Amino acid sequence: MDKTTSDTQKRDQLKVLLVNGSPRTDGNTFCALQEIATQLEKHGIATEIVQIGKKAIYSCINCAMCGRQGKCTFDNDPCNQIASKMAESDALIVGSPVYYGQPNGGLLSLMQRLFYSGGRFVQNKPAAAVAVCRRGGATAAFQSMNMMFQMMNMPVVSSQYWNIVYGQTKGQAKLDAEGMQTMRTLANNMAWLLEKIHAGGSEAPEREHERAYMSFIR
Repeated sequence: MDKTTSDTQKRDQLKVLLVNGSPRTDGNTFCALQEIATQLEKHGIATEIVQIGKKAIYSCINCAMCGRQGKCTFDNDPCNQIASKMAESDALIVGSPVYYGQPNGGLLSLMQRLFYSGGRFVQNKPAAAVAVCRRGGATAAFQSMNMMFQMMNMPVVSSQYWNIVYGQTKGQAKLDAEGMQTMRTLANNMAWLLEKIHAGGSEAPEREHERAYMSFIR
C-alpha cells in the first residue's frame, strides 16, 4: 500500500487518515490526496494515505458477525486494517475516481462495511470526500460519499468549491489549478476545525439514550 506519514508523527499529534479509492497507486486521485496531505502537514497535522489496492473487496452480506466479534468477518481485504487505523486517527478523507457518475464500487463496499462494523471509530470525527474525474459525474459521486458521513455524526468539511479535481491521464490532475487550490483550502479548513475541536477538550454532543427507528410501511 502506498502511504505518506509525517516524520514527526506522535500519537499526541492530530492525524488525518486519507483513503485512496483508486486502484492506481499514483494516479490523479492520489495527486489530489497528496496535495491535501502536504497542506495538512504544514499545519503540523500527521497524515497517512492508504491505498485500497487492486484485490477484490467484499460487499456487506448482513451476517451480523461484526456485532459479535467487534470487526468485519471478512479479514482478507483492507476493511479491518483501515478500521484499526481509523481508531488512531482524528479525521477521515476519502478520495475516489468517478465511474459512471459513481465512486469506485470497491470503495463504496469498504466504506459501508467500515461504518457498519467499525462505526465507533468514526463517530464525531470530521470527514471529507474528494471526487476525481475526466469530465462529468463528479458531483453525483461526491454526494454519494458524503451521505455516509452524515449518518455517522461526522462533521463534513467543505472547501471553496465542491471537492472535485479534473484529469484524465496520469498526473494531469496537477494541472487543474483550481482543483489543487480547492484541495489546499479543504486541508486548511480541516486543520482549522480539528484545532478548534481539540483546543478546548470539549466532549462530543450527548446522544439520546435510545435510537428511534420508524418504519413507513403500515
